[in-house]
Amino acid sequence: QVQLVESGGGLVQAGDSLRLSCAASGRTGSYYAMGWFRQAPGKEREFVGAISGSGSTTLFPDSVKGRFTISRDNAKNTVYLQMNSLEPEDTAVYYCATRQFLGSVTGRADDYDYWGQGTQVTVSS
Repeated sequence: QVQLVESGGGLVQAGDSLRLSCAASGRTGSYYAMGWFRQAPGKEREFVGAISGSGSTTLFPDSVKGRFTISRDNAKNTVYLQMNSLEPEDTAVYYCATRQFLGSVTGRADDYDYWGQGTQVTVSS
């Protein structure tokens, strides 16, 4: 069973940076695409970034492009979401997710099969 554990969330001020980590366990071998999503109270889940299994391809929505980056350390089975120039609108619970099968990078939540429990990010103005 694949397990994902996010960490690194917290309370920061607008303009600050934060790095989230997602540690994966439960499977070895080929590397799988990983995605990050967020959900604020009363809002739908939103895609914030994804990275291919090799790490060579990343995908971001316009809302975070230029501020967020994703990287991965496959030796540690960990993916990172670096968030810079944070805004109060970035306040949400952030989730990482991965796919059951090998596949391309995608921003569709339905394409992901395993999810972490989430980590809260709060950005004060």
